Amino acid sequence: MGAHRSLLFCLCLLAAQSIPAETLSGLLHLMKRLEQPFGRTLSSRVRHIHLLEEMLLNASFHGHNLTLQTNSIQSLVFKLGCDFPGLFLSSATLTNASQAWAPHAMQFPAELTKKACVTSRPAELRLVCIYFYTADLFQDDSNSSLLNNYVLGAQLDHRPVNNLQKPVNISFWHNQSLEGYTVTCVFWKEGAAKRSWGAWSPEGCSTERPSSSQVLCHCTHLTYFAVLMQLSADPVPAELRVPLEYISLVGCSVSIVASLLTILLHAHARKQRDSTSRIHVNLQGSVLLLNVTFLLSSQMAPPTVPSSVCLVLAATLHYALLSCLTWMAIEGFNLYLLLGRVYNVYIHRYLLKLCALGWGFPALLVLLLLVVKSSVYGPREISFFTSQENGTAFQNVSMCWVSSPTVHRVLVMGYGGLTFLFNLVVLACALCILCRLRAREKALSPRACRDAVMVLGLTVLLGTTWALAFFSISVFLLPQLFLFTIFNSLYGFFLFLWFCSQRHYSDAKAKAEKEAVSSSQMTH
Repeated sequence: MGAHRSLLFCLCLLAAQSIPAETLSGLLHLMKRLEQPFGRTLSSRVRHIHLLEEMLLNASFHGHNLTLQTNSIQSLVFKLGCDFPGLFLSSATLTNASQAWAPHAMQFPAELTKKACVTSRPAELRLVCIYFYTADLFQDDSNSSLLNNYVLGAQLDHRPVNNLQKPVNISFWHNQSLEGYTVTCVFWKEGAAKRSWGAWSPEGCSTERPSSSQVLCHCTHLTYFAVLMQLSADPVPAELRVPLEYISLVGCSVSIVASLLTILLHAHARKQRDSTSRIHVNLQGSVLLLNVTFLLSSQMAPPTVPSSVCLVLAATLHYALLSCLTWMAIEGFNLYLLLGRVYNVYIHRYLLKLCALGWGFPALLVLLLLVVKSSVYGPREISFFTSQENGTAFQNVSMCWVSSPTVHRVLVMGYGGLTFLFNLVVLACALCILCRLRAREKALSPRACRDAVMVLGLTVLLGTTWALAFFSISVFLLPQLFLFTIFNSLYGFFLFLWFCSQRHYSDAKAKAEKEAVSSSQMTH
């Protein structure tokens, strides 16, 4: 449809309206009751919203349109026909719109009435639009923040409208820049939560940011729409997206091969299956799972996969990360016990208990989250920006990951932070012991190079390079991104090198002891 034709149709619909006083009074009374902050239970809130929709659909009025407005709710009803050319509604063209409200717009395609007119040729169709300038009526279990606290809804008769070829376009503007925020176009999914009467879902909606203060939503169905706002890290330049993805793909692929080689070499070396080497292999197994699930989650964009598949991928990726972090902490604990062998520490069924902790505890956490609230897993958007002459354009890349900010802070950053802190303390203890041993020697040790390699290997083994995730701020952002991506995508490869060096050292030590025994036997 042409933009001029749609705008002309909109202005014609807004030209005149007439409604009986009784109907007008009842509608305004209901809208004002919805605005009251007290005395509204959850069930009454839902009942009043549905009652408002029903009254607007059945309202008797002359003319082509009806507009009603209270302090924070605006209701519009349009009479449509099967020759519907499309409709563009903007806060700038609504004569009753308050200047205090932020600008917004909705554009409906001509396809909107097509399905209804094909199945049955109705004499008249009713399009109801309700604008809520408060988010109180649509609070989900997470108390999500909405852009401008706006909820814009639309309904066509009592007919479900979905899978539109040309989407409904909803524009939101903000009086300040949205840089530093992750914004997501969502719709209200009724019955999708336990404590509230619905939840926000991004299904069927795509997000576009034409400028730093505008969000454009493209949705293929009719319902109540809004824009979720979440604080995010500083946006990353779009030109760095391809290099970072390439480094991740190559690094993770190399680590996958290295992890498989480590496991095969361990299975082949039957004589060296002590508890320490088995802990190394379990860590390598968790790294293998982490790399595989990360590649699947990042390469399979959420719009191309069902929500259930994305949920499973996100939960598996979170489990793999928690398991990897747990085995890093186990490596630190085992190193601490090795340093304190003077006390002759013995733990019954040591490896079995470590496996229960390393594999079982993360599984328990993830299963608990899935039972309590499975919506914590799903599509997660990462923002990239491109500087242009007329502003800043944003590109959002989705992956299946933890979608809840609270869970991300506690069970990703918090869990990882405790692991790194513990392992840094263990590493510091190991360095102190190593320095004391070398200080006893009067001359410089010829094994200084080997000591340096050991310290470097312990640093990698304990996963201290993962602490780079906590330096994604200000001037550290871009260097941190590349260092974090390089070091941690190749983490499995570094573990493989450590495994090979330890195996070579063990073989050399065994050979030297064998030669010493042989030489002593020859002297006797």
